[in-house]
Amino acid sequence: MEDKKYVLITGCSYGGIGYESARFLQNKGYIVIATARKKEDVKKLKEDGFISFRLDVNDQKSIDKAFKKIFLLTHSKLYAVFNNAGYGQIGALEDLSTEILKEQFETNLFGTHRVLKKVLPIMRSQGYGKIIQHSSILGLVSLRFRGAYQASKYALEGYSDTLRLELNGSGISVSVLNTGPVESNFRANAIKKFYENVDSSKSIFKDIYQEKIEKRKKSSFTLPSSSVAKVVYEILNENNPKPRYYITKASYILAYAKRVLSTKLNDKLWRKISDNE
Repeated sequence: MEDKKYVLITGCSYGGIGYESARFLQNKGYIVIATARKKEDVKKLKEDGFISFRLDVNDQKSIDKAFKKIFLLTHSKLYAVFNNAGYGQIGALEDLSTEILKEQFETNLFGTHRVLKKVLPIMRSQGYGKIIQHSSILGLVSLRFRGAYQASKYALEGYSDTLRLELNGSGISVSVLNTGPVESNFRANAIKKFYENVDSSKSIFKDIYQEKIEKRKKSSFTLPSSSVAKVVYEILNENNPKPRYYITKASYILAYAKRVLSTKLNDKLWRKISDNE
């Protein structure tokens, strides 16, 4: 590449989609700034040859410190940002405290906003940029026991749609990734959060929870995390990226069903999927 194209990725913990995307893009010649919340992940990223800084999307001081270093490195230029940091909280809505629901939004929505508050002035100033938002098919459809995660992703969908309208004519694109079942450490982290934040012994769904957790431990994902990395790479190389990318066949099918079926029929479909996953 003739010009240095810096790409910032959040949530690059080892073994996740962010890490795989960073590795893929760096191999393609992009200068990747791979950030992570934990110091040990940053250390690992540096050992693997990445430019890496600690960046916790829930901590404004961490963000300020990271971006001071990032903009010093890039001379206040940034080709793209991939807002990938996030997690999923499992549990029926009635079993989740308001604080746990807030935490889900802090990371999956407000964290993204904090990062973009730093990125947007730079992209406005340079007259170009690409924003990639990692949503989910669960930002479009709903399954039982995913309410907190889905609510945060539905909110991210609305946020991203509005941002795209407000950036029209600026040279800055906004693309949303609606991923389906993809191989990563996301599922293991979701199970961990469930045990941390849900007292299943007092829940009406106690037996169902146990069955679901066992299924989630055993079930396999349909696509490797490189499938997301390849789409991110495609967006970076498009002059006019699409506003939305569905990743996995399940995402295509469920998004189509959401558009063409009635609410009652969609509810029936989502209940069936919830029962069998």
